[in-house]
Amino acid sequence: MTAKTSRSAAIHVTEPGVRAPRGVRRCEIGSHVAFETESLESYFFSTWEPVAYDALLAAAAVEYADRTVRRGAHFWERQIELRVPVHDVGRWNAGNVVATLHDALGFLTGDRWHITFYARRHAADRPQQVTLNLPSGVAAVIPYSNGLDSCAVAGLSARELGSSLVRIRLGSVSPDAEDHDQERQPFTAVPYKVRADGTPFVESSARSRGFKFALISGLAAYVANASRIIVPESGQGALGPSLVPVGQAYEDYRSHPLFTARMEAFLAALLGSKARFEFPRLWQTKGETLRQFVNEGGNGKWSATWSCWRQNRHVSVDGRRRQCGVCAACMLRRMSVHGAGLSEPAERYVWTDLSATTFESGAAPSYRDKNKITRASREYAIAGALHLDHMASLSDAAAESGALDLAASQLALALGLTRDTARQQLGRLLQQHRTEWEGFMGSLGPNSFVADWAMRGRS
Repeated sequence: MTAKTSRSAAIHVTEPGVRAPRGVRRCEIGSHVAFETESLESYFFSTWEPVAYDALLAAAAVEYADRTVRRGAHFWERQIELRVPVHDVGRWNAGNVVATLHDALGFLTGDRWHITFYARRHAADRPQQVTLNLPSGVAAVIPYSNGLDSCAVAGLSARELGSSLVRIRLGSVSPDAEDHDQERQPFTAVPYKVRADGTPFVESSARSRGFKFALISGLAAYVANASRIIVPESGQGALGPSLVPVGQAYEDYRSHPLFTARMEAFLAALLGSKARFEFPRLWQTKGETLRQFVNEGGNGKWSATWSCWRQNRHVSVDGRRRQCGVCAACMLRRMSVHGAGLSEPAERYVWTDLSATTFESGAAPSYRDKNKITRASREYAIAGALHLDHMASLSDAAAESGALDLAASQLALALGLTRDTARQQLGRLLQQHRTEWEGFMGSLGPNSFVADWAMRGRS
């Protein structure tokens, strides 16, 4: 039998017009990694710090490598060599900067990374210094997408922190009307885009996304002199992907305290940062978070948030973009809205009726086309439903007690809790998830296609 071997690749990030060594893949600044001027200005509005720019470039290079090196069919791990040009090589090679970087990336992606840094030929162009609306005395920053958790947790945190909480925009949608003043805001978007060589990226696992968002959050905290980074994920989003991995894939730690602890170490080594990642909703479900947000005065803006993972071309009905309604993120959203005692129009989703007896008949009538409802979309939906069902089963699965004890021990270490406290909180979270899942499934009825999938998945 042929031994399983990991995929390997060497990638050299270059300044414009500079060639990479023969046999090494080239990632050119300005071509494969493009910085967006206005977004970059929103990070360097007070002072120009080349090390922060270099950190953004390193994150972009990691994303490029992660998406261009395909994983093997039967072997997850890859070996990736990456060379990145920086302004101050000594700083990047000092102390344990590289070691903590490798530790964070290896833990997050399940790959072996070997990243080296070399001196730039020319300094990067400095962005224009602009006046932005950053309040004095910033206490905390929060990464803000257009998602349900972002909306609810930012709202809840703002009641405690007021203007000392600053949002880091990770998407292109303005978060709410409260920010629609005429002054420019800091941290308005991810300040770079990564592109392939005229063809789609070949690897879709995208585990480096967690590094990108954690690094950007850490840089924002550094620039704003904030000591706290609030992670908005509720318990299912932060812990579920590692507790219930997909198939033979490596566990997903993108929003997990074990990963953010490693990012704290890297940011401290590189920047001297003392900022800490906090998880205020780690032990609550998304439904509990949404319910508290609404009960404490949150308005209906939660219903305009976006949870779907699917790409735009897969989620439009009659020319209008919708959330698919059946991926893991959409299914969790719909379960959570139900668990919070709320509702939203079925027409927000491509799959309008989850109580339908077949997958096909649950879709909007104009979407019921064999070219649209593909085998891949069906398998994607099944995986989402089974993920939530499997997580619900963990609360009383004796066979899983050892794994849960280990997870609780790791969380206790990362969060500074006792093991018993972490185990108790984890058990409560899983029980609440099960209660909400069973209530949601009951609302769909025993003959729904989702119930059928769950029953088959348990057998």
